[in-house]
Amino acid sequence: MKPITIQNPDEILGLLADVALRGKGFTTESLLDRVLEEGFTEPIYFNASGEDPDAFYKGQPNAWAIYQVREWKRVLTVSGGSGKERRVQITETP
Repeated sequence: MKPITIQNPDEILGLLADVALRGKGFTTESLLDRVLEEGFTEPIYFNASGEDPDAFYKGQPNAWAIYQVREWKRVLTVSGGSGKERRVQITETP
């Protein structure tokens, strides 16, 4: 998939609802669920890149491997990729 950047909260939440992650490590049928669970209710920035055969967008395989969701000073990063164990990390920027 081509890298994507979105800066509209409604578009970000809509896209996350269509991302499913399977394979090793962190998995979910809807990335939106995890983002909301972590308290990201109005994300202001989203970036996705890379390709992962175990990531699905709208039911199609080979979605992005790395996802970054930012809400003010907090950033949720999901990283993985072909043959890698997927991880989730939340950081706060100064």
